[in-house]
Amino acid sequence: MKVAVIGGGTMGGALVKSILRARLALKGDIVVSDVSRDRRDMIKKRHGVAVTDNNVQAVEGADAVILAVKPQEMAAVLGRLSGHLASQLVISIAAGISLDTISQISKQSALVRAMPNTPAQVGKGMTVWTSSGELALEKHDMARKILASMGEEMYLKDERYLDMATAVSGSGPAYVFLFIEALIDAGVHIGLTRDMAQILVIETVAGSAEAMKKMSRHPAELRNMVTSPGGTTAEALFRLESGGFRSLVISAVMAAYEKAQRLGSKKAG
Repeated sequence: MKVAVIGGGTMGGALVKSILRARLALKGDIVVSDVSRDRRDMIKKRHGVAVTDNNVQAVEGADAVILAVKPQEMAAVLGRLSGHLASQLVISIAAGISLDTISQISKQSALVRAMPNTPAQVGKGMTVWTSSGELALEKHDMARKILASMGEEMYLKDERYLDMATAVSGSGPAYVFLFIEALIDAGVHIGLTRDMAQILVIETVAGSAEAMKKMSRHPAELRNMVTSPGGTTAEALFRLESGGFRSLVISAVMAAYEKAQRLGSKKAG
C-alpha cells in the first residue's frame, strides 16, 4: 500500500508510526507533506519516510491519502488537490469538516471521515469513523486497517455522531490529563513527593480503566465497590459532587460538541 499523509503534525506522525508498526506499508511507500521544514526533518529522521512540501507531488501514485491538517486549512489543501486525486481512498481527520464539504471541494466521492485521539501515538487510540456511500468494500477494508493500526476503531453509518465523538473521545484525553494533573497536585499538597504522586495517579487511572474494560460493569457499580459508608472515599466524592464535578464535565463536553459543529458550519474555511 502506498500512502500519502498531508500534514506532519502530532496525528500525522502518529499515523505514520502506526502504519509502519502494523506493516501496512514500507517506509519507501509513505510520503509525508508539510509546509514546515522542521516537521519534515523530524518526520524523516524519526520514521525514515519520504517528505515533501508539495501536496500534489505527495498524492501521485498513492493508494490512500490521509488529510491530517487543521480544519481551517482544509479548504486550501483540498482546493489545491482538486483534479489531482483519481481513485485514491481519501481519509480526513479534521474536526468538524463534513463528508459533503470534503466532496464538494475535492471532487471526490470515495471518502472517509475519522476522529482519532492522541493515545494513537502509543497504539492505544480510539478512532470513530464513517464513510461516504460510494466507498467500495475494498477501500472500506483499507480504511479500517489504517485506522485500526492506531488502536481501537468504531465505524458508524450516521455521520452526525462524528462531532459527538470529537467532543468525547477526540478531546477526551485532554480532560483525563487535566484530571491526572490535578490529582498529582493534590497528592503533593498533602505531602507526597511529586514522583510518588505521579506514579500513584498514573497507575490508578490506567488500572481503573482496564478494570472497567475487563469487568464490563457500570461505572457507578465500580465506584460503589470502592466507596465504604462514612469512609474517606465517600467524603471525597461528596466534595466533588458538591463542587459540580459531574455537571461541569457534561458542560465541557457540550461546549466541545458545539465548537465542532461551528467548525463544520464554516465549510472548512
